[in-house]
Amino acid sequence: MKVKALSRSTSDYVRERAQDTHKVQRNLDPALHPFEKGREYVRALNTVKLERLFAKPFVGALSGHIDGVYSMAKHPQKLSSIISGSGDGELRVWDLSEQATTWRTKGHTSIVNGVCAGHHTGQFLSCSSDKTVKIWNQSVGTDPIETYMGKNAFTGLTHHRSDPIFATSGHTVDVWDETRSDPIHSFEWGADSYQTVKFNQVETNILASCGQDRTIVLYDLRTSKPLSKLVMAMKTNAIAWNPMEAFIFTAGSEDHNAYTFDMRNMKAAQNILKDHVSAILDVDYSPTGQEIVTGSYDRTLRIYNSRSGHSRDAYHTKRMQRIFCVQFSMDSKYVLSGSDDGNIRLWKAKASEKLGVKDWREKNHLEYAAKLKERYSHMDEIKRIDRHRHTPYGVKRADSIKKEMLSAQKRKEDNRRKHSKKGTEEKRVSEREKAIIGIAK
Repeated sequence: MKVKALSRSTSDYVRERAQDTHKVQRNLDPALHPFEKGREYVRALNTVKLERLFAKPFVGALSGHIDGVYSMAKHPQKLSSIISGSGDGELRVWDLSEQATTWRTKGHTSIVNGVCAGHHTGQFLSCSSDKTVKIWNQSVGTDPIETYMGKNAFTGLTHHRSDPIFATSGHTVDVWDETRSDPIHSFEWGADSYQTVKFNQVETNILASCGQDRTIVLYDLRTSKPLSKLVMAMKTNAIAWNPMEAFIFTAGSEDHNAYTFDMRNMKAAQNILKDHVSAILDVDYSPTGQEIVTGSYDRTLRIYNSRSGHSRDAYHTKRMQRIFCVQFSMDSKYVLSGSDDGNIRLWKAKASEKLGVKDWREKNHLEYAAKLKERYSHMDEIKRIDRHRHTPYGVKRADSIKKEMLSAQKRKEDNRRKHSKKGTEEKRVSEREKAIIGIAK
């Protein structure tokens, strides 16, 4: 025979700090709470207003470069370290927690076009327009460990995830072994030069490059020739691979949009990231693969959900110039941007998120508020407040002109289709196919 004894501890009913505050039991029967939806709506509305009120994303500026910052890389083993390269050939390693330089050297005689973490812990690589690639080790000193000479200027650099292999872009896409002085593979497919190159960090034998002839080319190290070539309507400036889905990559284009593709079927883009009003110069995924950050020539930084087409946030400051490189931190909490004014700026990935330790009661309150906001996100007032962002006058004006031009173009196509002879009207092309000219294999 089982006997269950009732146990009522006073600690369950009294708050630990204020001993006079007693716990109140609630009956959650909906019939007893006829005004619950109204109260929840007001709470959701207050949550959205407070988020906009406390949206202060800027954390700090890492100043030290005397020229523009054109390349940047995060350290895969150290959360608080990033590497940057500037237009005068200077390289710096930064400690984000201290917002200070921990290592610096004048590594090149020309602009540093690419930096990336190396094969061994503490090592990183840099490439420049002075036709050299150098391997550095912060703990050894300010002299390069290895130097590789190329025939032409290098425009991009990427390293294999686990092997001592790296790839460079320039006149051709070259794959190098760290133990050899010459490339082990050279790929080219009609382009005069290639803008950038990126290794896939999941399928480590795959790499992608974008050329000056508006192409995106995929390569496999296991074969001696490129896999496939995608021709776009305008030039692509940057490529980023999704770290969680090996076959997905995003390309930032000159037509102000970023296009997400599945490399298994590139007849149409999976998603188009809009809202910029000038060329996108760099793209990066968060380590979770859920968010994308883009930096543009229009002096704004935008953060997107990888599944949506419009940005959830836009960051800018008065003094920030053209953004040439962007990075997510390794914990997805922060975003970094390197611009033409020589500054690296540190931003919060979520503008209204509180920094520092949160009490458990505060965490519960924030989770409850986030769920309420999600539940009532379809309501017009909440949607309007949540989507509103202050942007610089130039960006806002360019955005309205762009929208007017696109609507006029769409109206013209519709009129042409409407007044064409039956059977001769133009075929309607989806937005996700318009930017693609063709695919070659």
